[in-house]
This record gives sequence, structure tokens and C-alpha cells, in this order.
Amino acid sequence: MSETMRAMRLHAPGQQLRLEILPRPEPARGEVQLRVLACGVCRTDLHVVDGELPDPRLPLVPGHEVVGEVTALGEGVSGLALGQRVGVPWLGWTCGECAPCRRGEENLCERAAFTGYTRDGGYAEYCVADARYCFPVHGGDPQASAPLLCAGLIGYRTWRLAGGEAPRRIGLYGFGAAAHILIQLALSRGQRVFAFTRPGDQAAQAFARRLGAEWAGGSDQAPPEPLDAALLFAPVGDLVPAALSRVRPGGVVVSGGIHMSDIPSFPYRLLWEERSVKSVANLTRQDGEEFLALAPEVPIRTETRAYPLQEANRALDDLREGRLSGAAVLIP
Repeated sequence: MSETMRAMRLHAPGQQLRLEILPRPEPARGEVQLRVLACGVCRTDLHVVDGELPDPRLPLVPGHEVVGEVTALGEGVSGLALGQRVGVPWLGWTCGECAPCRRGEENLCERAAFTGYTRDGGYAEYCVADARYCFPVHGGDPQASAPLLCAGLIGYRTWRLAGGEAPRRIGLYGFGAAAHILIQLALSRGQRVFAFTRPGDQAAQAFARRLGAEWAGGSDQAPPEPLDAALLFAPVGDLVPAALSRVRPGGVVVSGGIHMSDIPSFPYRLLWEERSVKSVANLTRQDGEEFLALAPEVPIRTETRAYPLQEANRALDDLREGRLSGAAVLIP
């Protein structure tokens, strides 16, 4: 009889996760088994659980900000060792054969599989992962490292698509897990940061100022000067025209989320003068390698709140209702 583990599973969108006892998953060829040390609770998990992302694998173990210890190696795995600490991100598998993969755009793979969405993730005591998409995590607290695997990586890719170090005045819309990591990178590169929160959210604005934001206000307010780039981490379509109205001619608005409510119509004058709108899709292994090397250099300090595995539903509720500063992390 195989060994067992505890896991939180989703059986239908819109339902609460259930704590279940399951067999430990065994690694197939090219995979590793991990003992989960920590798993971040991401807004994308909310979109999966609430049914805003279509066709998840069901029943499903969510979670894609996984920090774990390698406990078994599948056939053909090289470059990883038993006992090694690794991180597992959202992008969990790519084919390597489709046109985007051949172009070096694995984040757009036509057959991609996603951790905690189309394959089981880290809301469990054990999980398996494609060895190609396991990034070494060197030391430190697993709880602090977990948010780097999505909030950090997607924030980094959003920042790169906005021009990386080039923009001097950056607006961050939605000051949660991704923004609280990204502001540290931006400030380390000499950029000026303006934070936009839910209107009237004084706690989030104070959090942003404490982390170094030059200005913090509601998303319905104007910053004291035009922005070079606006990075959106809140899944609110109304923010796209709002952000366009705050960037200078030639400025860029980049949405870092995987899901957003409908964008309302807006006058062409907001887009005119060579303003642009972009979206981020997933991540690449290059993003992971670059960002995880940068994080200790900055150094990036995550602010987290720990929850026991069995309280995953409470963590999701706290995220949904905006009761968190920083990131929630499950500790099996």
C-alpha cells in the first residue's frame, strides 16, 4: 500500500476546498517528487477556485508557489539531487515542439500544463513536478521564498515588459503580493514608485509608503506627475483606461494578471500619442533563473502570513476580501 498525504482539493468551482487523505504521487519519467515545505496562496488560485479560469483539472490540488525538498527522482532526471530545495512555478510543463516553443516563447506553448490548474499543485504535503521547471532555491525560510515563485516572477516579467530599468516613474496598481516584491526591485534600480490601491484603503497605502513608495493613493486618484509606465496587478478592467490616463505620451500600461474583468470602452485619445497596452502570459525558465538570482542581490524581503494547510479556505477568503498585506503562505 502506498504512503499517504494530506491535501486540500477542489471538486467544483465555487466550492470550498476539502481536506483529504490521498496516496502520495509518484514521479513519472522526467519528474521529481517533493515534500512541500511551503506553498504561497496566489490570486490566480482564487481565479481557479472561483471558476474565473475555465476547465481546471478536477478534482484538483491547487497551488503554484511551491517550495519543496526533493524526495524521489523519476527516470531520466539529471541536475537535481535528493534533499535539494527547489521552487515550482505556475508554468509546469511545455512541449518544446510547437511554434512558440521553437521561437523561444515557451510561455506561449500551445500545449502547456500549469501547476495547480491543469496538474496538481502544492496545497498538499507532497507533489510531483517536471524537473525542467524546478528552480533551485538556496537556503532561507521556505515561507519567505514561496511568494517569489509567482508574485515575484510575474511581477518581474511585468516589469521587464514595461521596459525594465528604463522607466523612471512607475505606477503599481493593486498593492498586494506582487507589488510589495516588485517595489523593492524598482527602488534598488533607482526608480520612483507611485502606488495605487482600492479607494480608501488606508492600510494598503501606508504599507506601500513604508516600503518606499513616493506617493500612495486610491486608484481613482491622480499621481502628482505623469507616469512612464503603469503595472496592473488588480484584476479590474476599469483600471486599464484609468492607468492610460495617468501615463505620459509614449508610456506603457502592462497587465500582469491572468484574469481581468471586462475592460470598458474608452476614447481613442487615451491611447493616442503612442501609448501602449500589453499583457503578461505566464513566465519562462529564463525569467525564473534571472529573478531568483536577483532576489538575494537586492535583497528582496517578502512579508507573509502563515496558515496551516487545513486553513487554505481561510487564507483564500482573506485574500479575496483584501485582508492581507503581503502574501499568504500555507505550511503543511
